[in-house]
Amino acid sequence: MSQSVPLTKESYECLQEELKRLIKEERPKVIQDIAEARSHGDLSENAEYDAAKHRQGFIEGRILELQDKLARAYVVDLSNLKPDKVVFGATVTVYDTASEEEVTYKIVGEDEADIKLGKISCTSPVGKAFIGHKLDDTVKVNVPSGLREYEIIDIKYE
Repeated sequence: MSQSVPLTKESYECLQEELKRLIKEERPKVIQDIAEARSHGDLSENAEYDAAKHRQGFIEGRILELQDKLARAYVVDLSNLKPDKVVFGATVTVYDTASEEEVTYKIVGEDEADIKLGKISCTSPVGKAFIGHKLDDTVKVNVPSGLREYEIIDIKYE
């Protein structure tokens, strides 16, 4: 898996913080939990030991995943760009012709996507469709509920 991972600055910092927390806090705690559970005797019927080992596996897997992702990450810097078209990291306000409402989305990486916060993945059908379009463009997107049409009314790089 050598494909680079685009991240916003805030997402990169969050992943770094999570990695630090896992290494400095969670890993030592689970090692201590395993040692304590081991001291209770027979490991074959020790639910505490099994749970701690399971948690350790999860933590170690997540540490490896974060290290890999951060090693392949590139932070998209929008400060030198003119907000004339939708790119990764842009915040785009669109007019949904079907619902007749304005909606604002931030185009982010897969890990950051959270529709409740208005963050959509650059690999989602809607995110892909918006990228490269300019102000006042009409974008047609085929989504599970059918064909949707959006008009781009504002683009910001925040």
